[in-house]
Parts: sequence; C-alpha cells; structure tokens
Amino acid sequence: MYKILKRIMDIVGALIALVLFSPIFLLTAVWIKCVSPGGPVFADIPDRVGKDKKPFKFMKFRSMFPNAHEYLIKNQELYQKYVENNYKINAEEDPRIIKGGIFLRKYSIDELPQFINVLKGEMSIVGPRAYYFFEIEEQAVKFPDTAGLIEKAVSIKPGITGPWQVTGRSSIGFVERVKLDARYAENKSILYDILIVLKTPYVVLTKKGAV
Repeated sequence: MYKILKRIMDIVGALIALVLFSPIFLLTAVWIKCVSPGGPVFADIPDRVGKDKKPFKFMKFRSMFPNAHEYLIKNQELYQKYVENNYKINAEEDPRIIKGGIFLRKYSIDELPQFINVLKGEMSIVGPRAYYFFEIEEQAVKFPDTAGLIEKAVSIKPGITGPWQVTGRSSIGFVERVKLDARYAENKSILYDILIVLKTPYVVLTKKGAV
C-alpha cells in the first residue's frame, strides 16, 4: 500500500510542480542560453545511482560552464577540495559557476527539472539524495564500515528532498549522511514523507541546507 500511495503522491506532486514552476523553467532556460550560449540548458553530469544501483540521467539546470565535471577531474587541487568537502564545493568558491549560477543553486532552482525524473519513475519526491557512482565507490573504501548503510540507502529511489536535505546538509559529512539515508530507507512512511515535504520550503528559503 505504501508503494502505491507514494507513487500516486509522486505523480500528482510532480505534475503540480511542473505546472506551477513552468514560468521559472522558461526564464531559467533563457537565462542560461544568454549567459552561456556554448552549452546545453541541462547539466551534462555523470549518471547518478538509482534504486538498486540502476544508473539514470539526473535532470538539473546547468549552473556551470560546459564540461565542468571534466574540468574538475583534471584540476587535482579543486578535485581534492571537492572530495574533502563531502563531494561538493561552495558555489561562492567554485570557478566553474556561470553568471547567475549561485542564485540558481542557492534557492535550488537548478534542482527543479528533477520533477521530470519523478514522473519517469527514476526518482521520488522524498528519498535519499542521489549519489554518484564514483562517490559511493570511493567512500566505501575510505569508510568500509558504511558499506551496509550504502546498500540500504540505494535500495530505494533517490529523492528531490529527503532527511539529509532538511537536516543542515552543508554541515553533514558522508558518514552521517549515509546513516540518515539508511535510516530513512528502514523507516520510510507516507507520514514521514509529508513531514519532510513540509520542512523543505523553510530549508530552501532560509538557505539552511544550501550547498
């Protein structure tokens, strides 16, 4: 019953969000093409880890210059900083960000296309944060005790929002993050999902969880 209700909530929620945010979609796409015409509207990033480790194309507005991930990999100093900071770089310090990109990321506007992933059944509105394959591989070696937690975290669909996103994500390291995700996978419920959804606007607007 949980799976049926969750899927209904995902479809209805994604459709409503796509209609409500359609003007923002259009304005964002136009802005990206104006300030960075040499690249696509959506970010060209490596596949993310879906349910049961099935890869999928993560939809996200591009907030960086083209081939930003390749640039990161080749820049050893920047990549080391990225890894040490739990696979993220503060937008204010990231040299790959395009004009207006900080604003898109600060208010999670770049994340809105993920509602398309939800409609396709690749993601859920609520769930663990979508990991990169290289991220979980590297962290499993670095923190071998988290192997079981990682398996639990990726046993369900990743979400647009989730326990990590509404619990001060900027200050939470990988180990605590995967613990939160694994705990969510074990204790998931519709009421828990609704609580997380209700917390999300506050986190976004106050930037408590901004990366």
